[in-house]
Amino acid sequence: MRAPPRLYALAAAASLTLAGTAGTAAAAGSSVTPRAAASCTVAYTAASQWDNGFQGNVTITNNGAALDRWTLTFDFSAGQKVTQGWNATWSQSGTTVTAVNASWNGKIATGGSVSAGFTASWSGSNPAPSAYKLNGVACDGGSGPTDPTDPTDPTDPPPGQGGTPPKLRVSGNTFVDENGATRRLLGVNRSGGEFMCVQGRGIFDGPVDDASVKAIAGWKANAVRVPLNEECWLGLSHIDSAYRGANYINAVKEFVTRLEANGITPILELHWSHGKYTGGDNHCPDTEYATCQKPMPNAQYTPAFWSSVAQTFKGDQAVVFDLFNEPFPDRATSDLTAAWKCWRDGGSCPGIDYQVAGMQSLVTAIRATGAQNVILLGGLAYSNDMRQWLTYKPSDPAGNLAAAWHTYNFNTCSSESCFNEQLAPVIAQVPFVAGEIGENTCSHGYIDRVMAWLDAKRASYLGWTWNTWDCSSGPSLISDFNGTPTAFGIGLRDHLKGLS
Repeated sequence: MRAPPRLYALAAAASLTLAGTAGTAAAAGSSVTPRAAASCTVAYTAASQWDNGFQGNVTITNNGAALDRWTLTFDFSAGQKVTQGWNATWSQSGTTVTAVNASWNGKIATGGSVSAGFTASWSGSNPAPSAYKLNGVACDGGSGPTDPTDPTDPTDPPPGQGGTPPKLRVSGNTFVDENGATRRLLGVNRSGGEFMCVQGRGIFDGPVDDASVKAIAGWKANAVRVPLNEECWLGLSHIDSAYRGANYINAVKEFVTRLEANGITPILELHWSHGKYTGGDNHCPDTEYATCQKPMPNAQYTPAFWSSVAQTFKGDQAVVFDLFNEPFPDRATSDLTAAWKCWRDGGSCPGIDYQVAGMQSLVTAIRATGAQNVILLGGLAYSNDMRQWLTYKPSDPAGNLAAAWHTYNFNTCSSESCFNEQLAPVIAQVPFVAGEIGENTCSHGYIDRVMAWLDAKRASYLGWTWNTWDCSSGPSLISDFNGTPTAFGIGLRDHLKGLS
């Protein structure tokens, strides 16, 4: 799935207003004058801290009359600077930080709470704010400073108590663990790693701390698909230095560690890649940079990306590799045979402006590192067309390849008759993962049908996406990172809990 249009425009509802002032940010959120809180409590924590940055969280409890809208203000005393945020529109003027409610979380009932978070820079010391105001009225309670622990400190305890995920391998048309037990991957996507870095806004969209991972685990998810950006991983010079190379890689490694500590299988997936594409169904034809979905991986950088990822995780058989989000060489040419050959073999492909890295070359690059991890491969038509997948399946000396499929209610293959015709033959021979399932209806009627069909086949699936965007344009599963489901997400949540 491509990120919603508002993310291309750098205008997500919870994004940071870097150039705004506290006054303008408050005005942007208040066409009607909010009622002042009689009293409130703010719980502030620095959830994690690193050399020059930290993640802060605030939970506002309204102890007064119900609120229709809210604006929280506080001051930093040691030069800290907010760089991005979520679940609110964040801005900073001088020392004063302002957070204005998002469109969906403005109401706080008496006794109710709302949470928001941010990342910020610091140097020297990082004391917590000493006072807070809600809608201009001082809160009568607040938290004291916290003592965050550097997440890279090797003496830290494991961030979760969920056990360890299975060490997966392919056996026939199923996944099995180290004990030979059959496993299915059931969970969610966690978008952000593909677009935040290249847009200069961070690495992840929202928190990826232990609390946020536990919220995912609370849905009984056992797998999380993590979209990545090859230019950020490889450290290309046009990416902000804070979000590229070692900084990006370490952030991904830490997220993988947190997922695994909670018993969740990480699926690392290449979402956005290099290569200027001006052909049919192009999404960013004016640039070669990895700022959108391209039709195929590129020969210039993608083999190096997967070699590096494989080298990083080859000792961890619990990590799964998903080679390329949504291939669409069939949009560059009307010759489907040529499109499938491009998919497998790469090279000079009809209608594609750059040299393509085919799936075979990427499998070969991964195996050359000694990595034996399971590899997923999506088909054509944005991973929705699987008709020739078995015919063009790459060879793998490890025998650890599985099929990946994406489905939304607006795709061509979105009926049970199509599933039976196109998918069932693939499922009969290899493990099958619906890496993205979703719909743009703000409901869950379509994914209910998809999950029922896949359950009957003992196949795997993951909902798109665990982000606080709109339930239709995302489509988004949650309205906050505590795991509150949208009208769409409640279908996946209840289904996963029912299976457990």
